[in-house]
Amino acid sequence: MLYDIKEGARGLIFDLDGTLADTMPYHFRGWSQACKKYGAEIDTDFLKKHTGSPGWIIANEILKICKLEGRVTVDEIMAEKLNSFYSDQPYVKAIDPVAQIVRRYHGSLPMAVGTGGHREAVERTLEITGLRKYFEIVVTANDVVNFKPHPETFLKCAEMMGVEPEFIEVFEDGELGLEAAKEAGMMATDVRGWYDSEW
Repeated sequence: MLYDIKEGARGLIFDLDGTLADTMPYHFRGWSQACKKYGAEIDTDFLKKHTGSPGWIIANEILKICKLEGRVTVDEIMAEKLNSFYSDQPYVKAIDPVAQIVRRYHGSLPMAVGTGGHREAVERTLEITGLRKYFEIVVTANDVVNFKPHPETFLKCAEMMGVEPEFIEVFEDGELGLEAAKEAGMMATDVRGWYDSEW
């Protein structure tokens, strides 16, 4: 698939998980294994609904809906999830149709990663997929106060890129991120359907 950017775009922002990198099956497996340890279960619909949220928000939701409050802490369930994810992370691949855009416009348009992921996991995924060298600007959940669907992540990227929001195209795979891009006054492009993923 060959996609060209929207007319008028002067800067590009990419979500990471499920947009630049096919990590979501591994994130789902990590959360599933963490839940299983404590006798709980989640389905893919739950995680799709929370795509773009930081891990501690997802963990809080799991504790509530699975009635695990008092039995396990947010930190404990997140540690379990991250252990599982990190063991799978070396198998993560870049999502080619999106990576092609990154490679095509590297050096000619300002680009950034705007993600709800944790800095350490984000940096590792970018290195593993070979995409780190393309981005000087990477804004993670550790860098903002308000998370998607709030536009802060993308507005911070725009400020660092030196591009007005209306001239930025955002590539996303999650409803929260698409909403955040629109709230920021940016052009939102949904990459779901651009590739086959196993989750």
